[in-house]
Amino acid sequence: MHVAGCSVFIGSAPSYDELLEAIASRLHLVPRYRQRLAFVPLHQGRPVWVDDPHFKPQYHVRHTALPRPGGEAELKRLAGRVFSQALDRTRPLWELWLVEGLAGGRFAVLSKTHHALVDGISGVDIATVLFDASADPLPVAPPEHEWVARPLPSSAQLLADALLERATVPGEVARGVRATLRGPRTMATRAGRALGSVSALAWTGLQAAPPSPFNVRIGPHRRFTWVRGDLGEFKAIKNELGGTVNDVVLAVVAGALGRYMRLHGSSTDGTELRAMVPVSVRADIERGALGNRVAAMWVTLPVGPADAGDRLREVSSAMDGVKQSGQAVGAEILTRVSGFALPTIMAQAARLQARQRLFNLVVTNVPGPQFPLYLLGRELESIYPMVPLAENTALGVAILSYNGQLNFGLVGDFDAMADLETLADELRSSIDELAAAADLPSLPSGPDQVADATRQARAAR
Repeated sequence: MHVAGCSVFIGSAPSYDELLEAIASRLHLVPRYRQRLAFVPLHQGRPVWVDDPHFKPQYHVRHTALPRPGGEAELKRLAGRVFSQALDRTRPLWELWLVEGLAGGRFAVLSKTHHALVDGISGVDIATVLFDASADPLPVAPPEHEWVARPLPSSAQLLADALLERATVPGEVARGVRATLRGPRTMATRAGRALGSVSALAWTGLQAAPPSPFNVRIGPHRRFTWVRGDLGEFKAIKNELGGTVNDVVLAVVAGALGRYMRLHGSSTDGTELRAMVPVSVRADIERGALGNRVAAMWVTLPVGPADAGDRLREVSSAMDGVKQSGQAVGAEILTRVSGFALPTIMAQAARLQARQRLFNLVVTNVPGPQFPLYLLGRELESIYPMVPLAENTALGVAILSYNGQLNFGLVGDFDAMADLETLADELRSSIDELAAAADLPSLPSGPDQVADATRQARAAR
């Protein structure tokens, strides 16, 4: 359950000690990175964040190198292995790997952070804290005082605090209800809207997703690859064919999934897969704050062999229906309510969702900074995101925009998605197909793109 990313930088790699010192000098800006979980005895409460008295940045910042020739294939293989390893629950839930030996005078940084610590939106904001906005930045102000870990709470204290919270939370709820009763008409209107929103979300979620080759039992090992995209191209497609950039992204993913399924002998006529699309319910005032403020919407993806333009219009229409149904509002309400539910009930609900066939895959699109970032004077060339896999879900697609790019990170179960690169090829072809439908000029092929002849042959499939 960690979100992750592979960041590629231009220039020679800094030394390990230089990187370690730079990160250590900024940890006071993200204090949660020096905290770990403390678990309440007898499962009587949610885990709480506590300072790690044994915190050592050397454990979390690691150093490795690629074998020759140091190409992107070697980097993808390493990323898949690193992203397969679970984070140690007895330590702060993050890691950074400095990767040397990347061809073209470049280096990479692999990052892993548990979803309980940070979600996609706040993760991007924190990246702007860890990175610099110029190659020659101003020095970071030192902390006001040296960090000293607060004493760990005892098991008895953890249990007492959990029981106290359980006793006082109902009172807080009652006070909130009394406050809303002061305006009964407003309260009734809001309650009706909230009930309708939650019902829309629940009704959609209770309908099982269709069977697909992406919903099988998975193991602990992962493959990871990426596809580069151009944000300007996606905006041009949107301007020409309608919808939003996110609609274009979903239509591209739908087209690629259909191509991949037909390539493996699956019929896709009239087939619609269901994507779980995380949405941020983080208010603007909360941007940069640590923690998980993400809810979910269910979105249908038409994967049949339809015209690319028609597929985009179908996705846009479906997204309009999702927005009008109030799923996003319902998801936010349930996110807030979950803070008042018994931890054991919420844990069982999470396990149930992981075991049920509620969705076929996760597709998450996160807006990133549209300006260059730097690490110790080296420019960030590209960043490729990773979303964790749920049980019985062998594929996840994460998209991140950065400095004019719109890059797709594909993560797959090592065994179930042995040909993940084939899906990446189909994703490139799906982008080309939509660009052709919008009558856009072809973009120059990047180092990760297949030959023109192969792309044209796939586009004709």
